[in-house]
Amino acid sequence: MSTRHSRYRRLPGTARARQDRGRPRVHTATRQSGRHRAVREDARRHRLARAGWVVVRALEVAAFTAAIATAVAVLVNPEAVGSQSLLPSPVHRLSDLRGITTEQVAAKVLPSVVSLQLEQGSRAVIGSGVILTADGMVVTNNHVLTMASSAPREPAGVAAVLSDGRTAPFQVIATDPESDITIGRLAEVGELVPIPIGSSANLHIGQPVVAVGSPLGLRGTVTVGIVSALNRLVCPAIDPEQPVGAFYGIQTDAAINPGNSGGALVDMNGQLVGVTAAGQGAVAGDGSGAQYRGSIGLNFAIPVDRAERIAGELLATGHASHAWLGARVSLDADPNGARIIDVRNGSPAAAAGLSPGTRVTQVDDDAIASGSTLLAAVQAKEPGAQVTLVIAERSDQRRTVRLSLGTDQGQPQPIGQR
Repeated sequence: MSTRHSRYRRLPGTARARQDRGRPRVHTATRQSGRHRAVREDARRHRLARAGWVVVRALEVAAFTAAIATAVAVLVNPEAVGSQSLLPSPVHRLSDLRGITTEQVAAKVLPSVVSLQLEQGSRAVIGSGVILTADGMVVTNNHVLTMASSAPREPAGVAAVLSDGRTAPFQVIATDPESDITIGRLAEVGELVPIPIGSSANLHIGQPVVAVGSPLGLRGTVTVGIVSALNRLVCPAIDPEQPVGAFYGIQTDAAINPGNSGGALVDMNGQLVGVTAAGQGAVAGDGSGAQYRGSIGLNFAIPVDRAERIAGELLATGHASHAWLGARVSLDADPNGARIIDVRNGSPAAAAGLSPGTRVTQVDDDAIASGSTLLAAVQAKEPGAQVTLVIAERSDQRRTVRLSLGTDQGQPQPIGQR
């Protein structure tokens, strides 16, 4: 009994107690394990979320850094990204959006530009010329030929030297002092490379350009710059006994010196956009008489659209047409404007009400401070062009008139009349 009692006493005191005590311990451990697992899952999700945020921020920083690096590359080395920049690299590799460099432009244009020199004596280089056609038609400046002879239509012997060193006689076809354009032909030479013709109407200020010519006798010289301004009124110095010549020019800072005259101004496609005309005897068109000799960053070219028209008319008829106002003016400088001396009946000037004694103070956006400036401003326009004149009457009352310029074809042109 004692044994049975002791067994009975052991059951509740030992096995059952251990079962009772074991169950809560198993149940408590399970709850704790679940909580720990939940905590670990929350921590894991938190770490993943934080890691994702860090990755996103890193990507944002990387994108921002790449944008800055690209911008710096464009400014420092535009060729590296194939973009156009007005800032030349240290080796002056101006390029356009397609990556055309100055070297490529020079290689394309140099065969189309000739050096003009006297055939006798010192064989001094007097200017440059541009080959327009495969059969040898060349355009140059009229004032280039006046250096060879006092008679522009019958200059002393002039030869053209090509970029490959070949020499050919230069035969004058026709010349137009009023536009400072002369056309001629190269004789006894073949395998010529005509220059591609562009358009000056599409030029923009700041656009890169390249000048090719023979400054100071240095054949095949290439200089680079930009279009500094457009529609600058320029009067090349020509024979004072000839009618006033002028053009609304392309201003560029590409170096142009005596000997460049008649050369090429091209865009970054190697297309002709102007015929360089500043240098030898170029003067301002504002009546001040200021002369530009040598390259001082103020250089000019005749727009190719005008030069091409003049050259075509010279080739077809031997003459070129110019805008015509039909008024004779005093050539004296006058801050009050150009004084009208006489008006031709039936002329645009007569239709606009101009009369002797009145003064023209402005043509479009150009202030007029002398008769020469008025003549130049009119001559630089195209026949039929619409212009606005500001006129001061004798009472100093000003009025504005709008008129269409005529053509000088068939009109007598005494000095001081346009």
